[in-house]
Order: sequence, then C-alpha cells, then structure tokens
Amino acid sequence: MKKRSSRLHSKLLLPAVDWFDRRGWKPFAYQKQMWQAYIEGFSGLVHAPTGIGKTYAAWFGPVLDWMARNQSGQAVTAGRRRMRERSRWADLQVVWLTPLRALAADIAESLHIAARQLALPWSIECRTGDSSSSTRARQKKRLPTVLITTPESLSLLLSYPGASRQFATLRAVVVDEWHELVGSKRGVLAELALARLRGWDPGVKIWGLSATLGNTAEAMAALLGSTAAEGRLIEGRQPKTIDVQTVLPPAIDRFPWYGHLGITLLGEVVAAIATAQSTLVFTNTRSQAERWFQAVREGRPEWRDRLALHHGSLDRKQRERVETRLRSGGLKAVVCTSSLDLGVDFAPVDQVIQIGSPKGVARLMQRAGRSGHRPGAISRVLCVPTNALELIEFAAARKAIDDGIIEPRSPVRLPLDVLCQHLVTTAIGDGFDPKALYRELRTTHAFRELSETEYAWALDFVSTGGACLKAYREYTKLTRRNGRYVASDSNVAARHRMSIGTITSDAAVSVRFLNGRKLGSVEERFVARLKRGDVFVYAGYVLEYVRMKDMVLWTRKSRRRKGPVSQWMGGRMPLSTHLASAVRQQLEAFRGASNRSPELVALLPLMQLQARWSIIPGTKDLLVERTKSREGRHLFIYP
Repeated sequence: MKKRSSRLHSKLLLPAVDWFDRRGWKPFAYQKQMWQAYIEGFSGLVHAPTGIGKTYAAWFGPVLDWMARNQSGQAVTAGRRRMRERSRWADLQVVWLTPLRALAADIAESLHIAARQLALPWSIECRTGDSSSSTRARQKKRLPTVLITTPESLSLLLSYPGASRQFATLRAVVVDEWHELVGSKRGVLAELALARLRGWDPGVKIWGLSATLGNTAEAMAALLGSTAAEGRLIEGRQPKTIDVQTVLPPAIDRFPWYGHLGITLLGEVVAAIATAQSTLVFTNTRSQAERWFQAVREGRPEWRDRLALHHGSLDRKQRERVETRLRSGGLKAVVCTSSLDLGVDFAPVDQVIQIGSPKGVARLMQRAGRSGHRPGAISRVLCVPTNALELIEFAAARKAIDDGIIEPRSPVRLPLDVLCQHLVTTAIGDGFDPKALYRELRTTHAFRELSETEYAWALDFVSTGGACLKAYREYTKLTRRNGRYVASDSNVAARHRMSIGTITSDAAVSVRFLNGRKLGSVEERFVARLKRGDVFVYAGYVLEYVRMKDMVLWTRKSRRRKGPVSQWMGGRMPLSTHLASAVRQQLEAFRGASNRSPELVALLPLMQLQARWSIIPGTKDLLVERTKSREGRHLFIYP
C-alpha cells in the first residue's frame, strides 16, 4: 500500500481538533502524531499512561481518514442525503478488539458520543460472550460499521463460511489494552486473527493501544508480525503522578505473618472509604472479593444500598447495573477483581484501594490509574496488606514505580495447542490450502519460526488425532478434499464454535433464584462439596442450596447471616520477576540504618527477630534454614 506524503496538510486534522475544542480540551502531541501516521497509511503501537486519551487517539485515525476520502463525511445533513450516506457507509470499517467484556460497553459509549457529535453515518455495536442471540444472528448477516469485540468472538466470526466477504470493507483494527494480551495465549489468538485479516487485505491498518509496558518494541513486533519493520511506535510521555500509600498495622507483632484475606484491617479500609466520594476496592481473587464485600457491608450497614460487587462470574446484567451506577456516581464503593482494572472510564472514582499485594508493578499502576482517570489528575491507591511481609512488597512496588521500572510482557512463542485450534477454526469456515496457510502463519510473531515438521504434526493431529488418538473417530476433525482442509462433518464445526478460546477453567454451574433470576456461575468443584440445605455466600447474598438440575444450581435467600464463600481456582499468584527483585532490594535496605520506607520501619521488630534467629538475605544471597520441631526436621529454601 502506498503511503501518503509525510508533509500532510494539517487541515486534515481539523475536524478532530475542532471537536476537542468544543469540549474544552486540547489534543496531546502524541494523539496528533497517531492521527497523522494513520492517514499516511501506517500501522503501529501507541504507548501512553492510563487516563490520557488513548481511545480518542485511535478513534480519530479511521474517522479522519474517512473524512479525507469522503468530504461529505464532514457534514452529513438530515433527510435523504443522510440516509443515502448511512446506507453507503454502513459496511464494516473498524474492528475494535478489547480483552474484557466489561470494556466493550464503555468503549462503545465513548465512540458513540464522538460519532453523534460529528454526524458520522456509522453504526457501532458490541459482539462479546454477553451479546444476545438476536444480536449475534443479525451480525452474522451484516456487521456494523464499527464492531467492538474480544479475541474469542473475532475468531468465532472468522470461523463462518463467507467471512472474507463480510470483512472485505474493513480498513482498520484497533487492539485495546495490548499489554494485557501480548504475554498470553489470548494474544496469540489475536495475532492469528490479525494475520487472517491482513491476508485478505494487506492494506488493513492495525493499531495497538498499551500502557505499563517495559518492552514496547517487542510488543509492537508481536502485534504487527512481519509488517512490524514499517510500524510506528508512538509514545505519549505525559506526566502521570501515582500516589501509593500503605495502611500500617497498629501493632506489627499482632499482625498475621501469613494469609491473603486481610480482614484484620477492615476498620482502616472502612474509614478510608468514608473519606472518599467513590472508591474501587480491588482484590486478587473472586472469593476474596465476595468476603470483603460481606465484611464492608456488615461493618457499615447504612451503606447497604451504596455498595456493590463486581467480578467476572456474576451475571452480565448485574455487572452492567454496577457499571452504570458507578459512572453516575451512585455508589460509595465497589469491591471488584481485575474485571474493572482495565480501560473502563469511571470518572467519579477518586480513590482506589488494593487489598493484598498486587504481585506486579504494572498491575498496581493499572489499578491505581482507575482513579484520577483523566489528563493531569493524580491517581491514588491505598495498599492494604493481608500479612506482615506484604508491607515489603508494597514498599518495593512504590519504589519501582518511582524509578520507572515496569515489567515486560514477553510474547508467547510456538503454542502448538493454539495452532491446532486455529487450524480447525480456519477449516470450518471456507477451508484452507495448507501451503498458503503455512505462509500466513509465518507472518505472525508467535509462529515466525514454525518449522514444516511442526506444521505437519499439527495438521496430522487435527486430521487423524495423531499417533495416540487416531483410533478414536471423534478426533478426526478435518479431512482433505480437492487439496483443501475442511471440517469432517457439521458436528465438528458446532462443537468447535462452542469452545473457541484459550481461557481454561473448571466446568461452570449456573446459579439462579427459584424465580428464574440468574446470578452468575460458580465452578462445579465448589458445588460438588455442597448438599441440599447447605448455605453459601455468592453475589453478595447468603444463599440456600435447593436443588441441582441440568448444570443449574437453584437457590433461595437464606435467613442465616454467614456461610462458606464461593471459591474459584487462581488464588496463588507469584511475584513478577521485577517486583521480586525490588523486594530483595528492600530487604537489603534493612542492613543500613537510613533510607527506610514507612513500611520497613513498621516491620523493624520482625526483621530484628529474623536477624537474631537467622539472617536477612542480601540481593545475592540464597537463604537456607534448618529447624527441628515435634513433627521432625525441616529445610526451608528462600529463592
């Protein structure tokens, strides 16, 4: 594709600049750089702090390009002309990829505002796992002008026959929160989908949006694949202050040495919530969110109608009600998980509380950015330790943020399980020529080193089940006809479309009230431990187990006030390498008598005890301790 001259006249950017002016804003330099790069025909990655307008940086690229090509787009009038334009330009123009369903509605609202005020004849719709069956059926026939979707839903759309025709008018793909995808197999799923779209039209422009990344060049290479050499990396280096404070236990010798709930400091958390207009209370797991929601509500019953719970296992309608009330300023606090720690713009939020160690520098920065989510505002986060040693982790995270140390997200290489899934996804659509698809796969960063031997193994596995499973007919998913691989039968396609994705979890059981109202889902292994009449805590209620039928757990509200909290896998989270290194440096600080953070001063009695009984390891030490108890002899190694 021929790039336009870099001496593009600034008048092409005027519609965006004027729109910003009408809202009392001024575009940042990096936003203008992105708009110009887009109009000139480039793809790339925008890396900028949270809350300084990355969404509009990406949105106005396609909008300005469309206006430059179609002057009528700058002023579409009412009546027949508007209807003609709407009909003419209703075909798909932009795919907006987001890693979380919770982000889709918020992004759609932001884009709708600009589209209405610019009188763009574009339709904007979401397509996620939460979308209704009627919406999905309509979109199978015709896609909107702007489609906001997830990597899994995009892969599903690409699996239907005729997908290349549906995406024939596509001009741009925006991958939001790329830092959240790039280091995972979901990122590989996105890479494969982007390669498919580029294969159909090499002129499609791809732009990623990212914050809190330590390896931007590598991240852009993963996003753009073999076209990365021509990509543009645009840095939005706007100053963003993150204020990290820690709740210190009143008596460190009485504070737990282990555990991950932190309810001991409930009083301090409730007091902090009382001082703010609106607060997000982040936890690391869904079970922890359920426990903290109950604890805060019992601590301040007068807040009952102004507290809310939000995590990914709750029913979509309940999550949407919480998000709407949070935007309008109708909630005092929301206890949540990572379901709310990405790009959702909740301007009324003026405080973030992090329960337990975030286990990574970037994660703490991302969650802190939910407060002060606008240019120039200070993002504030109050850290609440769940055990004594987490004080060191908070001090280390704050020091790393001050020093500008952010974890890289290393792209995944050669995940053959994702490759096998993609082969089936491609085959159940219009089928594929194996040589052509091999060349396409090699344009991705993940599979750029894919050997012919590895490719042949994957083809054999999905065609016959491989050496181990070829005796079982159900693993013969693909067959070769006229030189092309296609689905062996319609059942293969139906089953595969129900399981597209790389997120693995236990079997989910739907939870409903007896009146049919859906609350969400829990994992089957948790339900297996319950029997009829048992009570448990879920979705902010104490529920009684009534009956289980067809993977639906029917419940009613219990009069009892307490019960076991629903549990999900995933509670054990390791420290990131960068945060672990920062922790070791904090331990090294105990050897000196100065430059100790407030957290280290609070921990001094425990560290002095450790120094008497053993040693405090330095940054290059491996501490090995031996001890004897009534149970026998023990060996502890601290890596």
